[in-house]
Amino acid sequence: MTPKPVFLKILDYLSVILLAIATYLALVYAPTELVMGQVQRVFYFHIGTAWVGLLGFVFAAGLGITYLVTKNMKWDIVEVAAVEISVVFFFITIVLGSVWARPAWNTWWTWDPRLTTAAVTELIYVAYFMLRAGIDDPERRARFGAVYALLGGLSAPITFMAIRLFRSIHPVVIGAANENQEKMNMTGDMRVAFFFALFAFTVIFIDLFWNRIRLGQLEAKVEQLKLNIM
Repeated sequence: MTPKPVFLKILDYLSVILLAIATYLALVYAPTELVMGQVQRVFYFHIGTAWVGLLGFVFAAGLGITYLVTKNMKWDIVEVAAVEISVVFFFITIVLGSVWARPAWNTWWTWDPRLTTAAVTELIYVAYFMLRAGIDDPERRARFGAVYALLGGLSAPITFMAIRLFRSIHPVVIGAANENQEKMNMTGDMRVAFFFALFAFTVIFIDLFWNRIRLGQLEAKVEQLKLNIM
């Protein structure tokens, strides 16, 4: 593997620093929410991880199209990296949502439209790796993976829009609420913590994404060597 670029090393350190600042803003700087109390502080990381998770799934769909058009295996490597990082972030989103739901709704889980579509989205992309694991030929695996990522990408906007399309107890954070929902209002300090968390997790996603692409390139070289020997 080629030496790690200097900018990527800087990004590694920057990601740690930004995560530490985001944690401080969420746990200390932001005021305590009057109704939900301390557990509401989960909100900042919950939304931050959801943002990069869904963004990565949509990006992977675009990369799937790029691979199908160009047939260049480098796009398959990038696609896998996007899906893998997003699956981890979105799993964290679901876990944090459950932690938040327990005191807020008196249950760890409810089949609310947003929660249901989020769970389905996560399972779709877990199945993505199961599909790839069952195909030995690299080009065939990349082709099937690209088509699956493209179709699976439709679940991301559906998950985002679920609380706007259906009756839901999940609060609306961005955009106007309908008559059955109350929009989450934030103070100025809350907005600072909220938007900084979005920024921090975006940088962290880019850092992990870049590192995962480098790992994928190494995996591809190892696989090609094995195929040459066989």
